[in-house]
Amino acid sequence: MSNIPVAVQMFTLREEADKDFEGTLRKVAEIGYNGVEFAGYGGLPVEKVRALLDELGLKAASSHVGLDELKNNLPKVIEDQKILGSKYIVCPYLTEEQRSEEFYQSLISFLNEAGEACRKEGITLCYHNHDFELEPLSDGRSALEAIFDDVNADYVHTEFDVYWLTKAGQNPVEWIKRYDGRTPLVHLKDMTTDDEKFFAELGTGGVDIEAILNIGEEANVEWWVVEQDVSRKTPLESIEISFNYLKEKLPYLK
Repeated sequence: MSNIPVAVQMFTLREEADKDFEGTLRKVAEIGYNGVEFAGYGGLPVEKVRALLDELGLKAASSHVGLDELKNNLPKVIEDQKILGSKYIVCPYLTEEQRSEEFYQSLISFLNEAGEACRKEGITLCYHNHDFELEPLSDGRSALEAIFDDVNADYVHTEFDVYWLTKAGQNPVEWIKRYDGRTPLVHLKDMTTDDEKFFAELGTGGVDIEAILNIGEEANVEWWVVEQDVSRKTPLESIEISFNYLKEKLPYLK
């Protein structure tokens, strides 16, 4: 098994980061994470954030950037990634109003255009799923299939979220294998086994995390990204439990 590094999605720590962005990054490093996936930069200039990363021995795995920002400020977004040392930009979410077949078609066109611009600058654009993209379109395909099948495979890659795939009744391993070579980022997230299907720390729920880890090298995964949208523990406790689980499964983390 290759030494795929592990990042944490900073959205998990949004409340802590809002109070003390620098201190939160320090705690992430202390737990042992290799890097972070950003969801904003705490109001700091990216040059300051990069200096913090270098000081703490962390890497910028990627950045989640909203669709409006990608449409309106893509050159600046790309330049920020270069400063941070990140190779990936991720389109993270669609609003309820955007989840229509007509919009998906316009999204595919935009992702191709933006992905080509990113590629020219040495950056890869990825798309992150939830469960709503698994709903069928008029041609029988899910929206997620349409997105990844109809975009240019050289321009747009995946960031599969294994919790949302599982919640939608899908097998994450099958999706990762289907888009082999286009899965540089994978969101690791567990799910409770009760009817609530709540977010859970890795290794405490019913998602087959180990099976996903086992195909990482084969699928050319470059970063495992731990995320927990909501936790009944403190977010820092949550990400430490998940990291300790990964240390058991990935000996190179010890």
